[in-house]
Amino acid sequence: MIPDGVVANVRATAATLEPGTRLGAYEIVALLGTGGMGDVYKARDIRLGRNVALKVLKRELAERPDARQRFEREARAISSLNHPHICTLHDVGEHDLLPAGFLVMELVEGETLAARLQRGPLPVDQALEYAAQIADTLSAAHRHGIVHRDLKPANVMLTAHGVKLLDFGLAALRPGSPWRRPRC
Repeated sequence: MIPDGVVANVRATAATLEPGTRLGAYEIVALLGTGGMGDVYKARDIRLGRNVALKVLKRELAERPDARQRFEREARAISSLNHPHICTLHDVGEHDLLPAGFLVMELVEGETLAARLQRGPLPVDQALEYAAQIADTLSAAHRHGIVHRDLKPANVMLTAHGVKLLDFGLAALRPGSPWRRPRC
């Protein structure tokens, strides 16, 4: 659904959103990456004048209720966590072009741990610092009843300020978590 007063310039192919596509207040700049569940784009938040990451479900998954529930669970998991090493969720949007909607997140600048390791091993002190930050991040998530379940070098971004844990798409919500829906 397009918000009132916003004219959308929607141009898309079967697989990707093209640069210049408008989704409400967000304008697609470029495709950043593709994962198993979705695509992540660099976008411009027109209202606030900042760059963001915009995540959408792959088209072939958007009609599947289980995939949509997982996408919603990712949004709820991220939004319940406020931690310096977890990517921040700014907004959740809807648009007629995207039946499952989209997530608007902090655009994290840096390189993935996977890309860094392609150049060789990390110095021990740096590896220990990153490991401590990742452990602290996972501990914070676990205290909130959230288990990441997809920790791998490709989901750890190395930034000027340390690590950022990305992609909570496979996160599990432990029983008793405030975000777990009761089963009927």
